[in-house]
Amino acid sequence: MERNRSDVKKDTSRPPSGAAVMRGEVTEALTRAFFQEWARTGYSGLSLEHVARSAGVGKAALYRRWPEKAVMASDLLSRVGLTITDVGEQGSLERDLKALLFAIRRVLRHPLVKRILMDLHAEIERTPALERAIRPFQRARRKRIDALIDRAIERGDVEPLIDRETAADLVAAPLYWRLAVLGGRSDRAHVERLARMIAAALRA
Repeated sequence: MERNRSDVKKDTSRPPSGAAVMRGEVTEALTRAFFQEWARTGYSGLSLEHVARSAGVGKAALYRRWPEKAVMASDLLSRVGLTITDVGEQGSLERDLKALLFAIRRVLRHPLVKRILMDLHAEIERTPALERAIRPFQRARRKRIDALIDRAIERGDVEPLIDRETAADLVAAPLYWRLAVLGGRSDRAHVERLARMIAAALRA
């Protein structure tokens, strides 16, 4: 495969060592194009060649980063989704929950995300490779909620023997169901009320 030299940063101040450094702006362009193409065509119709063309780069630049569609989906879902929902310590269980729920709401309200999620749920049943590809994202998202629970235990907000699986489902599911499945709305008051209710349930 022909090497696309426009994708490599050159540093003439010192001799190169190891692998070439790939340009961040090319990765960002490919990321945007991938999600736009997925939302437009669905996963089954998604073509990496079209993604590269939409990003304005050669196919070699894409395949240097991701060898196949499922790998690209796994990496970008994890990278983008977890970055957006990285809220950190807020000082209390309810404030942690509120920050996380607002971050999740911001993601789920995005028009591209809505279309991709609808397609993702349908496509997983037909495409085992996609189901396997999103497992790292699902595990990483669960670890994010585990960290929230760990902080709550350290502060004494919840019992150390809390059922973590049920707690994680309780944190994420209500807002996801309302926005992604039912297509409902969620204003600020709803998120704040939901955070209070989830906090009370986790303490019970």
